[in-house]
Amino acid sequence: MSKKVKVKRLGFAIDMTPLVDITFLLLTFFMFTATFKSAAESEQKFVIRRPATTPVDSSKLPDRDLATIKVAIDTLTLDTIYFYEVVNENDRNVVWQNTPGIPPELLTKAQLPCSKELLNELVRNTRMANPTTSFAIDADQRLRFEWINDAMDILRKNRATVFRYVTDKKQ
Repeated sequence: MSKKVKVKRLGFAIDMTPLVDITFLLLTFFMFTATFKSAAESEQKFVIRRPATTPVDSSKLPDRDLATIKVAIDTLTLDTIYFYEVVNENDRNVVWQNTPGIPPELLTKAQLPCSKELLNELVRNTRMANPTTSFAIDADQRLRFEWINDAMDILRKNRATVFRYVTDKKQ
């Protein structure tokens, strides 16, 4: 009988280079596709749950020359409040400077908390600063309709009868 010779096992090596390459590719992919909050979104102290609709009109809000009236529930006081935002920075500065009653510390903010009276002044001054400005109402679906109706009345009184209502699309 012959003796069997045992072959000694050799260790193996794994090349980590492809794994590191794929890791960095995924990391850069996620970094480039991530969206960051704007200054207005990061200072916002409220959440708006928009009503969902079926996509009848696929138009989007304009990127410039847009003023938005946000009607939301303030998370700190749990009270309903209006916020006004003008996208165009030059128009915003003109409107903020020409509207009496805005505290000086809020003149640098992108959106202002406001009452109905101040909202009326802001809409009027926006129309005077840039007559081509489009308007939109962004309201929480949990609110009573009277808040949205008041915003629509303010727009109507200032001859801004064409406006958009911001909604989420149903899936």
